[in-house]
This record gives sequence, C-alpha cells and structure tokens, in this order.
Amino acid sequence: MPPQPAVAPRVVLSTSSVYPESTAAGFALTRELGYDGIEIMVGVDPASADVDSVARLSEYHEVPVLAIHAPTLLLTQRVWGPDPWEKLDRAAMAAHQLGADVVVVHPPFRWQRSYASGFTEGIRRLEETTGLTFAVENMFPWRGPGGGEVRAYSPSWDCAALDVDHLTLDLSHAATSRLSSLQLVRDWGERLRHVHLTDGTDGLADEHLLPGEGDQDAAGVLAELVATGYTGHVSVEVKTRGLSRAQRAEALAASLAFTRAHLAVPAEPHG
Repeated sequence: MPPQPAVAPRVVLSTSSVYPESTAAGFALTRELGYDGIEIMVGVDPASADVDSVARLSEYHEVPVLAIHAPTLLLTQRVWGPDPWEKLDRAAMAAHQLGADVVVVHPPFRWQRSYASGFTEGIRRLEETTGLTFAVENMFPWRGPGGGEVRAYSPSWDCAALDVDHLTLDLSHAATSRLSSLQLVRDWGERLRHVHLTDGTDGLADEHLLPGEGDQDAAGVLAELVATGYTGHVSVEVKTRGLSRAQRAEALAASLAFTRAHLAVPAEPHG
C-alpha cells in the first residue's frame, strides 16, 4: 500500500456551495467556518470572473484560493468569451495570479467540434506550458424523457475515457452516472488529482447532497484517499439553494466536520 500522507489533504469550499449568495459570501463563510481555502467557480457570480476583485477578497479575508473552476458549464459558455481555449488560458492566468495550483475543466460538448478534436492535446500542452494541473471532471449521461441517453459530450461524459493525465472526481456526478465513487478512486489511481466532495443517488437529477446523505459512501471515499496517499484538495461542492444564511452555514459546517473526521490521518504508533 502506498505510504499515507504526513498531513490530511486540505479541505476547500467551492463558491458554488453558497449559491445564490455571492463570491464574497463564499470567502466570508470559508473564513468563518475554518475551511483551508476556496475554489472559485468562475461565472456563477459575475464577480467571480473579475480576478482582481477575487484577489482583494482573498487578501481581505485571509483565505487562499486553491483551485479555479473554469467557466466550461453549459450556463457559463459566454463568460470570458465564447472561445473555450481562451477560457482555459484565462483560467491559467487567474490561477497564477491567485496562487491556485489546479484548474478544473469539463469535457467538451458535442457541438464544440474543433475544441473536442484537439482537447486532450491542448490540455497536455497547457499543463506543460503553465505548470498547473488541469483536472478534467467526470460528468454524467443526459437522459431523455424515456430514459435513453442524449449524447451531450464528445467523445464521452466519462473523463477517464479521455487521454488526459489528471482527473476530478465529483461524487454527485458519479451517482447520476450510476457508478461507485469508491471504485472510481481505486480505478483512477494517480490520475485522481482533485475531488468535489458531495453526494447523490442514482436518479435523473444531479443532486449535490451533503456528504453522507446519498449512496456514494462519501466516508469510504475519504478513507480511501487517506489510505492511498492522495495529495490533492478535497473541495466541498454541495447544493444549499433555498436555505437561509444560518442554515447554509450550519450545512457547510457539518460538511467540513464530516470531511475532516474521515480524512483524519491515523497517529503514528509509538514504541
């Protein structure tokens, strides 16, 4: 078995976890609750696309930015321009300015033909030229009313099928794909470089439940990360829409406590 890390992975709060509150609220809650840093979801809040503003928030709240989620979602296709390569270039520049070491990116959509055809080569080139980790996130099949799959990604929603070196595991997406996150951790091995900790069930919806509330064995996933010596970040990315600020803070505090408890590195034996 690989040696366990000397310290547990850092636990990050994704700004998408505070939606519909702002990026500024994400920084405030990260500091208040004691998370180790923040992941910026670019585009959910317009301020998230203003790198100088994010830098000021990071300095003011004394919260490090550890990851950048590039605006490659369906709803953020116009953020930082329509060209997907420009988005990734700007994500890399933001990461360097803010001190992040990983950029999360989704697989190409089917209609992004030119982007898709050169995606794996482009990702590898970006890693070589920027020194950053570009970790491609697992998505899930879109299903029509009859339950049949609608092809949305090219060549696949399954990031492990792509010829890329680094992957992001999202537990909710694994649930919607009817896969086991624990098995994916084992199958991906050293390709796994970033984790979106959440939960879900095998229904049609991408639920982003609090960890432990779905069927993805989030506790087992975290224990496996420790056992295999995982050194990336664990980013809590859950859905809190519809909650009050107090309820949101309570949910995110519980998620942090859950994550730290199951990431605890066993003490070294003495004597």
